[in-house]
Amino acid sequence: MIIGIGARRGIHEEEVLEAIAQALETTNTRKEDIEALASAELKKDEQGLKNAAEIIGVPIHFLPHSKLNEIDVPSKSRASRFGLKGVAEPCALALSTNQNLIMKKKVYGRITIAIAD
Repeated sequence: MIIGIGARRGIHEEEVLEAIAQALETTNTRKEDIEALASAELKKDEQGLKNAAEIIGVPIHFLPHSKLNEIDVPSKSRASRFGLKGVAEPCALALSTNQNLIMKKKVYGRITIAIAD
């Protein structure tokens, strides 16, 4: 499964890891099933995201805005102010095999998580 992540600037790895843990609990899925994390290209300098991926032991992909805007998402997003349809949901769907959202976006503090398989 792919974890799509939207985040505020300056987030810490602990915030990311806690949000992922809560999302996994909500969906009754396991950390071992995570194939990759994904976020928008505009977050490529967020060390907290990179550190979280390293701790989990999976790659993180920072997707271009053009790719994210190709994907229709079920939820409205505050990312529209950056010219995006969304971040967490399109990131999860863009890299997923089945293009199926296991969990629509959900906010955990300063992190938004969506999960797709």
